[in-house]
Amino acid sequence: MLTRRGLSVMGLSALAAGCAPKGTGDLLTAADVQPNGHPTVSAVEWMGKELAALTGGRINIRQYPSSQLGSEDDSIGLARFGAIDICRVAVAALNNAFPETRLWSLPYVFRSTEHVRAVVDGPVGTDLLNVFEGRGLVGLAYYEAAPRCFYNARHPVHEPKDLRGLKIRSPQSDIFLEAIRAMGANPTPLTFGIVFSSLQTRLIDGAENNWPSYQSSRQFEVAPHWSQTEHSYSPDALLISKERLDRFSAADRDLIRDVARRSVAVMREHWDKRSAEAQAQVLQAGVKIAQVDKAAFAKSVEPVLQKYLKDSKLKSLFERATAVA
Repeated sequence: MLTRRGLSVMGLSALAAGCAPKGTGDLLTAADVQPNGHPTVSAVEWMGKELAALTGGRINIRQYPSSQLGSEDDSIGLARFGAIDICRVAVAALNNAFPETRLWSLPYVFRSTEHVRAVVDGPVGTDLLNVFEGRGLVGLAYYEAAPRCFYNARHPVHEPKDLRGLKIRSPQSDIFLEAIRAMGANPTPLTFGIVFSSLQTRLIDGAENNWPSYQSSRQFEVAPHWSQTEHSYSPDALLISKERLDRFSAADRDLIRDVARRSVAVMREHWDKRSAEAQAQVLQAGVKIAQVDKAAFAKSVEPVLQKYLKDSKLKSLFERATAVA
């Protein structure tokens, strides 16, 4: 029996197939919900140019940013079934299907950007790129997407009690839902693309995300109270269809993996610059930053952390990640 979800993926598969031009050699299609100019989109654009340069134009990438091919969940399904080749998604969208990735989403595990980068670039990051192949995907890289902080349309938030009564958009991840609830808010799972309209109509009072997403989505216009909670350093994952990658020669597979790995440095350079620019732009537009009691926020989510660390595999990953700091 076909579900609504199945029909949606079938429809998007037909759209993706129709979008891809024929007879263009090894053209890889890539989907992203972020707009042109976002650091993740720019990094994949660099990948396409680098692959084209190294193969004399034989391998290239055509991108479909700005949710042209649906939500992040849609992108994952399309890549798994070979309708598109590459997708960039927030790790939160992978937590339920790939439990090991929950490490990245657990609140207050990582202390800083330097800490999470050291973990991503080390053995733990490598191990967590190798968890996808059993379900039709291959992990190519982890991209920056943090730190994530709260923002809302109502009032400044300095401590967990200030979140009480606020409906806060959450990624569709059990960990995020439970953590936001533990911090005092009412979590509301929504896809990223409808957050702005949901803030406008007061379906929700706020959300949590990073500076570039907050600015590029223009959510700051309707939710001007930013709180520097830095509760999550959850990265993004760059994935490729396993079936598509397997059709390349061994040498080409190695090349694609190598270029993807090198794109991380490109993405980070864009990310650092874009984060600073985005913060400056929203502050100029009138957004106010509330400093917070991070210790109180970290304490509020301890039960969530302890619940998930009962899983021995996740606890081992957690201990390895925290030891890096």
